[in-house]
Amino acid sequence: MKIVVVGTGYVGLVSGTCFSQTGVDVVCVDVDERKINMLNNGHIPIYEPGLEDIFKFNVEKGRLLFTANLKDSLDEAEAVFIAVGTPPDEDGSADLKYVLGVAREIGRNIDHYMVIVTKSTVPVGTSMKVKAAIQEELKKRNVDIPFDVASNPEFLKEGSAVDDFLKPDRIVVGIESPEAEKTMRKLYKPFLLNGHPILFMDISSSEMTKYAANAMLATRISFMNDIANLCELVGADIGMVRKGIGSDARIGNKFIYPGTGYGGSCFPKDVQALVRTADECGHSLDILKAVEAVNYRQKEVLIKKIKLHFGDNLKGLKFGMWGLSFKPKTDDMREAPSLVIIDILLKEGASVVAYDPVAKEEAHRILGDSIAYAKDEYDACIDADALIIVTEWPEFRMPNFRVIEKLLKTKTIFDGRNIYEPDEMQELKFNYYSIGRKSIVVSK
Repeated sequence: MKIVVVGTGYVGLVSGTCFSQTGVDVVCVDVDERKINMLNNGHIPIYEPGLEDIFKFNVEKGRLLFTANLKDSLDEAEAVFIAVGTPPDEDGSADLKYVLGVAREIGRNIDHYMVIVTKSTVPVGTSMKVKAAIQEELKKRNVDIPFDVASNPEFLKEGSAVDDFLKPDRIVVGIESPEAEKTMRKLYKPFLLNGHPILFMDISSSEMTKYAANAMLATRISFMNDIANLCELVGADIGMVRKGIGSDARIGNKFIYPGTGYGGSCFPKDVQALVRTADECGHSLDILKAVEAVNYRQKEVLIKKIKLHFGDNLKGLKFGMWGLSFKPKTDDMREAPSLVIIDILLKEGASVVAYDPVAKEEAHRILGDSIAYAKDEYDACIDADALIIVTEWPEFRMPNFRVIEKLLKTKTIFDGRNIYEPDEMQELKFNYYSIGRKSIVVSK
């Protein structure tokens, strides 16, 4: 079986590579020839654990190819996956110009039956727009070539995307014909043999499922962050509260960890797009509007704690920062809380020296030389007035506090991920501020 995946960003590259792992012949297409050359030279443009090994294996097997030529790639393909970006427009809605641009190009070149699948996260109704765009191009060519559209949203978590794809909780597919179902069932047969459920539904429900899933997870995060802030005011411990509610089978313990807000390529964009879709339909998603507002506010929560400790004037202070990516196991910094914190500190006249195990290059691309980049976590602490922890990389969990104590000007840590315990920090005589728990103030 042969498929084409258009777009070699995060979703497209992971999807194409993982499909090839099941024996499918995959051609990945991208208009960015620089990226195509990079991939053809054996280099992948993103950091994702486990991806490089199966990428190299399937390239060597000849099952995974990369090209900038969509027209020639369509030959003998049974399905084409559209996995290009859908960046937020100025009003928060998803920008579909890349998706529809690919659809039109498919319409200009298709010469046999195939299923056109939207893999990108797109608003409800997009697959029908894709269908209309293809039909319009076929009409211009004065040809009648049968095709179907389908929706197959991804549910990948950055940092575990390969496992998520190869061992999915579920596979959601929106179809409108038995032929499309037959093609998609054939493609996903290797996954079904391992017992992973495939859920066929109408296309609109499939498109909505993706947005509803991400909106639900974002809601859980903002809810816990809001409760954490209240815990500090009433003297409760969010860690205890989290365990108390997480043991309830109806709630569970996933996505209920407080922190500095969610980021990444999905949650912020998808919540905005869903809110915008609802507004266009005359329905206000008030809960999600609150989720978004809480998240914006939460990204500044460490700044408030920093000013509580040092005062409003931060000019001349130096801060070490551990973690730049929006979460561990990725170099993705889109909507990362670190960017908000850094921006405010720099505007306040402070300086930042940051360390991240994998996101240094991406950070430099975004921030340039506005901050300094440390070679390791301890290097970031040298002569810093305080340490700020933004991303919970595993290597930060058990540092040598005696070394940190000697390197910092003041023994002060602002922990945005609750990695350490307040009692432990009190024993070590550190000033320690975390999220939703008591602050330890030894000296100022």
